[in-house]
Amino acid sequence: MSTCATASRESAESLAGTAAPARTWLLIEQPGPWGTHALTDSHLDPDVGRALETAAEGTGVRVALIRRPGRHADRHGASRRRLFLAHTAPGRSWIRTTTVTDPRAALGLDFAALGAGEHHGLWEPYIGEPLVLVCTNGKRDRCCALLGRPLAAELAAGGTEAWEVTHIGGHRFSPTLFVLPYGYAYGRASAPLVKQAVETARGGRITIGHARGRSAWDRPGQAADLAVRELIGEDLADALDVVRTDTVWPEPRSADSLTPGSATFAGASATWAVTVSHSDGRVWRVIVEQRADGAAAPASCGAPLGPPARMAVVSISEASSMPQRTVQAAHR
Repeated sequence: MSTCATASRESAESLAGTAAPARTWLLIEQPGPWGTHALTDSHLDPDVGRALETAAEGTGVRVALIRRPGRHADRHGASRRRLFLAHTAPGRSWIRTTTVTDPRAALGLDFAALGAGEHHGLWEPYIGEPLVLVCTNGKRDRCCALLGRPLAAELAAGGTEAWEVTHIGGHRFSPTLFVLPYGYAYGRASAPLVKQAVETARGGRITIGHARGRSAWDRPGQAADLAVRELIGEDLADALDVVRTDTVWPEPRSADSLTPGSATFAGASATWAVTVSHSDGRVWRVIVEQRADGAAAPASCGAPLGPPARMAVVSISEASSMPQRTVQAAHR
């Protein structure tokens, strides 16, 4: 059976810069089946799901449903649900958790503050093992169910603090997942890889292999971060920070073609200059270009064939130093 994951793997499509951007995650336990758009197509009240989407819009908070791995009976009742909030910015990563009887309680959250990394003592600090969230929503894409659910079950059986999650983007990279508190996503994952990622996260480090990017940043920033890590061999989670991302416009070809919307820019690839800083004061300028030059493949199962967009790192140059910052342990 041909799938989007098979096509992506066979074409060796790059994983870097493909993670779903989210500075803060709100994860709500919702047992039972999930539909294509789980927040409004599950046993969660759809009015609550829509209200959560509206409240989170533009705040940097991404809302997703989670459930424990295993069989999921089609039942509506759930006496208590686990909720997690996780902020993923370098030096300020934290996880807070609580249990509720009614998920409407999440509607009272200050989403703007949470997106900015301020929890104001809300709920309880999470002090357990790193959380592994495996994308398993087969209604969204069959690869997530076929590849994600067995991996989630294997991880849970082996003692990993694993949950199934509704949607984190990148079906074709299944099995795909992210690890909290640092928010690095991984693609084409295996149980040994995830166990390594959990072990390194315990020590405040990350596994670079199969990484898609840190959700705290946009996709150019994710690609730049991973490129610098590979260049200098850095695996300390909070050693690097993406301090700014600037759009780079191509040089105009004539004096009367000076605006980004003019014909001069037609067909030009989107390009960014990303500034990446190290806690020791070093700084790099990374040029990242969006390209669609790979083999034609579906973005998800059933989607039309087309060259997938990718973040290509064109160059990395060391820049002048910035004031040194201190790497902190994850705040829980």
